[in-house]
Amino acid sequence: MSLEEAREVLAIEEQGLAAVRQRLGTEFIKAVELILACPSRLIVTGIGKSGIIGQKITATMNSTGTPAFFLHPVEAMHGDLGMVQVTDVVLAISYSGETAELNILLSSLKRRCSAIIAMTGGTHSTLALGADVVLDISVPREACLLGLAPTASTTATLALGDALAVVLMKRNNFQAADFRKNHPAGSLGERLKVKVSEVMLTGSAVPSVRNGGSISIAVDELNRKNLGAVVVIDENGRVDGILTDGDVRRLVAARIDFQATPVRDVMTCDPVTIASDIQAVDALSIMQRHEITILPVTDADGAMQGILHLHDLLGKGEFRFLL
Repeated sequence: MSLEEAREVLAIEEQGLAAVRQRLGTEFIKAVELILACPSRLIVTGIGKSGIIGQKITATMNSTGTPAFFLHPVEAMHGDLGMVQVTDVVLAISYSGETAELNILLSSLKRRCSAIIAMTGGTHSTLALGADVVLDISVPREACLLGLAPTASTTATLALGDALAVVLMKRNNFQAADFRKNHPAGSLGERLKVKVSEVMLTGSAVPSVRNGGSISIAVDELNRKNLGAVVVIDENGRVDGILTDGDVRRLVAARIDFQATPVRDVMTCDPVTIASDIQAVDALSIMQRHEITILPVTDADGAMQGILHLHDLLGKGEFRFLL
């Protein structure tokens, strides 16, 4: 009996999704164009179950390339309305379209933002009449036996929010690399799928000195950049060697004259380097194999393009080699 009841719930949910899918039309296209044209943010608002769904839609938008934030209707009436900018687009969610806390905001929102998109099952409701675009989320019936608890309707709302996010993602040409940049605390496996060029340090962030300079100059650069090593380059910008913190400690113990001794006399010549177009996971394997924490990044001619640190692969606080 319980399995049949569960299947019936899922069937009702499927019917709701089918109804929303069949109604998709010009209003959905208008909503997409409004959000695409928005130079600032999409503001999602709703209360109760609609608010919870709205928070998930907000999170999905943010992770797929559409800047968004969730505005609680009650908090908005107590100061948070100040976050709304004239260029923002609002996505207001209410299944009935007659949620008092949300509709009280309508006139204020219309004065403060560029457009309002209503996501509602009440296509002739107060919310719908006050909106610029109406996305119909009405479903034939709720899965709740009493027809009271939002079930099929919240599923339909969530699914339509996902449809908006994915279409916007495609229109914005949002790629896997962009997604990973928005998830720096994601799984290590995902983080290591990026290319070296996406995580390496470049320009002034790279600790580097000319090979004709003294050890003292190299140590100054090493201390300024605080990455544990300094890359030594020749007059043509090619990587000639590397000097590490460990090297400096050994030179101190050997009482080498830092001012008078050229860095090229004490550097590690022909260090291990890496190309910028390989995957980070391959760079990590090289670091493991050679037991090093820094890799100069070079082009085909050996010219320095940047530097890759183990911290950039594993994240600070995860500084360890993987077995």
